[in-house]
Amino acid sequence: MKPSLFDAAQECLAIREPAEKLRRTHEVAAAFRAGELVIPEEAPAPAPIGVPGRPERPRLVLPREVPQRGLGSVEGRAAFLHAIAHIEFNAINLAWDAVYRFRGLPQEYYTDWVGVAADEARHFALLEARLGELGHAYGDFDAHNGLWEMAVKTADSGLRRMALVPRVLEARGLDVTPGMIVRLRGNGDEASAAILELILREEVAHVAAGSRWFRWHCEREGLAPMREFIRLVREAVRGGVRGPFNRPARLAAGFAEPELAALEALED
Repeated sequence: MKPSLFDAAQECLAIREPAEKLRRTHEVAAAFRAGELVIPEEAPAPAPIGVPGRPERPRLVLPREVPQRGLGSVEGRAAFLHAIAHIEFNAINLAWDAVYRFRGLPQEYYTDWVGVAADEARHFALLEARLGELGHAYGDFDAHNGLWEMAVKTADSGLRRMALVPRVLEARGLDVTPGMIVRLRGNGDEASAAILELILREEVAHVAAGSRWFRWHCEREGLAPMREFIRLVREAVRGGVRGPFNRPARLAAGFAEPELAALEALED
């Protein structure tokens, strides 16, 4: 009998050491693409969500305690790239949790999120290598745990997970990354800017996967997607979603113009 995708996803999620998590993520993704893992129809319920596998460092602090540094110095650019690397490391865990936690979905759902896990692992590796070129390593700077905290809050609902992680937290990256690329280039850091450009292009597809499966859940539950999304944002995100929005990227990622207008109205 072929091994279970759910078991493999749980294993990847639990790995603490970054290099091993990356290695196993790519191995499992390749095995799934090759048809070597099955999606069991009668799988036991997932374990309650807990702390994912992550190294002892970086030290996790409150968001307001993460120091803000300018991009004019090597140290500042390293701290910025470290923050992005931390997001990507969390995103590997988020993708594997989306595979592991939510059962009984179409095969295409699992194909999407296994692919996202592999992409996020590749992004992390690029950022980790660039940090090394700047004389730093992952773990050298403090970080916060906001992404995983939202995963915990949405662990009981695939609909809420798709709405609030890809379509709120990860979509924020679509808005802010272009400006960061400009700032990096302005400080002569073409190598870092090129990595962020690649990540931005691929993150559009990741947010689009969130949009696709959010709409799938809404259709299954007889909910109007835009109304439900705005309701969930009101309920879960204090102050709404901050603009300005990267409209071309968000539209490509499955948002609609009326939805963006409704999000902007939440800020008023």
